[in-house]
Amino acid sequence: MTRRPRGLHPDERDLWHRVAATARAMHRDAAIPPEPAILPDLVRKPAPPIAGFRLGQAARPRPVKHDLAPTIDERLAKAPRRMDRNIYVKMMRGKLAPEARIDLHGMTLAEAHPELIRFILTAHGNGKRLVLVITGKGKLREDHGPIPQRMGALRHQVPHWLAQSPLGSAVLQVTSASLKHGGAGAYYVYLRRGGD
Repeated sequence: MTRRPRGLHPDERDLWHRVAATARAMHRDAAIPPEPAILPDLVRKPAPPIAGFRLGQAARPRPVKHDLAPTIDERLAKAPRRMDRNIYVKMMRGKLAPEARIDLHGMTLAEAHPELIRFILTAHGNGKRLVLVITGKGKLREDHGPIPQRMGALRHQVPHWLAQSPLGSAVLQVTSASLKHGGAGAYYVYLRRGGD
């Protein structure tokens, strides 16, 4: 598709004459091309708006939803129940007393991990079923980074450790403890029997 030449506007023609006056011809005997004809300015007028129409009026606004990872409590609550329902209900109400407990509160991740492994495997070997792991809720601190940090490193790491080897084979269920036994700063860990 070929385009029709648009011609020069008066200000463009004036600029062209000033530049051409300073130029030297390379070939003296070459013919000077004729000046292009002046075309009237073609101004596009915007189309009048359609009455009662607004761009995007039929589109439904999408709710602002952030795709955040679920909290530890949400993940544990959604985890399938793998133990007897009656015992589970008693445990969640704080009516079952833990047979052993470990307090990891104040330890670093490097200190707490081997202590948790030793504690869980010893309790499992001794035939205990319900143990309490105290992590603490974590300290509230300023977060200056672009990625939000969760409060309580131990609180978030302990459920992962309990699901991984070597503890995953000994653990049947992990849930947040009732307020009677520490609430959000502790976990009930229900251990398998030797034959489970």
